[in-house]
Amino acid sequence: MIRTFWPAIMILTGVLAQAQQASVPPPLNIRENYSKFEYRIPARDGVKLFVSVYIPKDVFTEARTYPVMMTRTPYSVAPYGEDVYRGNLGPSELFAREKFIFVYADVRGRYLSEGEPTQIKPHRANKSNAKDTDESTDTYDTIEWLIHHVPGCESKVGMWGISQPGFYALAGMIDAHPALVAVSPQAPVTDYYLGDDDYHNGAFMLAANFGFYQNFKPRVGDPATPQPSVPFGYGTPDGYQFFLDMGSLANSEEKYFKHTNPFWSEVINNTAYNSFWKSRSIWQYLKGIKPAVMTVGGWFDAEDLQGPLRTFGFIERNNPPATNMLVMGPWTHGAFSRGDGDRVGNVNFGSKTALYFRENIEFPFFVNKLKGKGEGKFPRAWVFETGVNQWRKFDSWPPATAKPVELFPGEKGALAWQRPNRAGVDEYISDPNKPVPYVATLATNMRADYMTGDQRFAAERPDVLVYKTPVLDHDVAVFGPVSVDLKVSTSGTDSDFVVKLIDVYPGDYPDYNAPAPAAGAAPIANVSPMGGYQQLVRGEPFRGKYRKSFESPVPFKPDEPDRITFKMPDVAHTFRAGHRIMMQIQSSWFPLTDRNPQKFMDIPKALSGDFVSATEKVYVGGPEASRIIFPVLD
Repeated sequence: MIRTFWPAIMILTGVLAQAQQASVPPPLNIRENYSKFEYRIPARDGVKLFVSVYIPKDVFTEARTYPVMMTRTPYSVAPYGEDVYRGNLGPSELFAREKFIFVYADVRGRYLSEGEPTQIKPHRANKSNAKDTDESTDTYDTIEWLIHHVPGCESKVGMWGISQPGFYALAGMIDAHPALVAVSPQAPVTDYYLGDDDYHNGAFMLAANFGFYQNFKPRVGDPATPQPSVPFGYGTPDGYQFFLDMGSLANSEEKYFKHTNPFWSEVINNTAYNSFWKSRSIWQYLKGIKPAVMTVGGWFDAEDLQGPLRTFGFIERNNPPATNMLVMGPWTHGAFSRGDGDRVGNVNFGSKTALYFRENIEFPFFVNKLKGKGEGKFPRAWVFETGVNQWRKFDSWPPATAKPVELFPGEKGALAWQRPNRAGVDEYISDPNKPVPYVATLATNMRADYMTGDQRFAAERPDVLVYKTPVLDHDVAVFGPVSVDLKVSTSGTDSDFVVKLIDVYPGDYPDYNAPAPAAGAAPIANVSPMGGYQQLVRGEPFRGKYRKSFESPVPFKPDEPDRITFKMPDVAHTFRAGHRIMMQIQSSWFPLTDRNPQKFMDIPKALSGDFVSATEKVYVGGPEASRIIFPVLD
């Protein structure tokens, strides 16, 4: 009977699979359904801004009209030419079928747009004449021209953008054109120094920026389409050794950049939070925003995690629009816009979270605001809770009902819910010539999935302090920022302190590792059995000389205790019963961040002899105990 029944099951399974395939529509042929036009739009100062515009063909055959979906980018609107089409339009494949007029704009100074090339142009709050332009005015002028000159264009515009294009979406919201009714800054750059791509708490994000600025350079000469670029050759798969051999940041110019990329020079030479960075901090102008806003970010975005959190919070505190929604999912940088979103590295989330976002959050937001479809009821925060792996909705972020809870590192590696009465000290020697790696696998550019990486390799090092709770007898649901309060000393005059919050899985935790990636796909980093896995939940460096102020660094007095306090970006993570909570503390995280020579100095000018070992101490227990604090939901 079994032999007879099994083929029937196989046949039925095949029929169902064919039916599912048949129900999935084929990719939309953009050229068949849209006509493409290219325009050079005059800004108020006379500079011409280049846009590619895709218009549904029934605008011309049936006099239909449509709202606009627009993105502005420094990364090129290729392909160029009115007979060369993009393979898709809009934030996801759903938008082209719904039909909008799609606008892709080269920002001022990039590719076919005129103007001087600038890295994140400063906003001008006070404008006195037509020459006072910024990305806000360029957006306004672009929209004004579009709604009066593009066939079939309605006076309703939506904007979206990921990463730097997210910055331009933010700029467009400031003093917005009345036709701009909905904006989605996605993984937006809001402050390159305060936690976005370039600096985290004063520490320079070395690996990611070195790779990025090899090809992101100012345009030289007149407007032109992108030229072929040659990938940088590291000469080795071992980025740890490559950057050690490079030496100090000063050597990056002499050996590799050759002073040919002013964008790189600007970034490494402005090591404190000075006027260069403050003038580019777009978040401080996000007051009284009029368009509906959906800010999107990823819990594991190694580039711009802080940006969406800062954007939502600042808008919310400064006369927000009726719809001001924060969406946070378990994604790396921009991963919500592609793929399934079911995993990051070794950690599997049990569902296709990116697909869910595109179908159930992003698309309904825009079709409601631009076409009036759907109920239009959106929560203040729509976040994915890792650990339990489920979507949650809240009417505020962080949730108002979350209460602060403290954890205290103590003697013998304990991490306790109560402050230890007995004061103690733990110490280690930090050698910048043998820094702690940030991953246990070979990598040159920054691995996007390090933010869920297994930390067992680091826990075994003598220059990493490890503290952990007993096995949890109940779930601990953390929703909001993780605050760090350390009492430390160093035998040097400057040191970094890296703090990591880690979820330690039970030894019998099941493996959910997916099959090997398809040919050409990025390999999964550091594939590891999940039993006993030490998942990084949140980790941040802090450069000690900025403990008083990011504007004015001050040295440590050798071996004299001092305090470092800072907040790590928010989490929405539940440590399940049967797991443990771990805290690791170290003084390097290489080459994710640059090395601190452990001398008080201008680090980009350090020479090889300046990098010296230091004894680092963390003071635990007693009335001035080190601790971490996070908001917990009952």
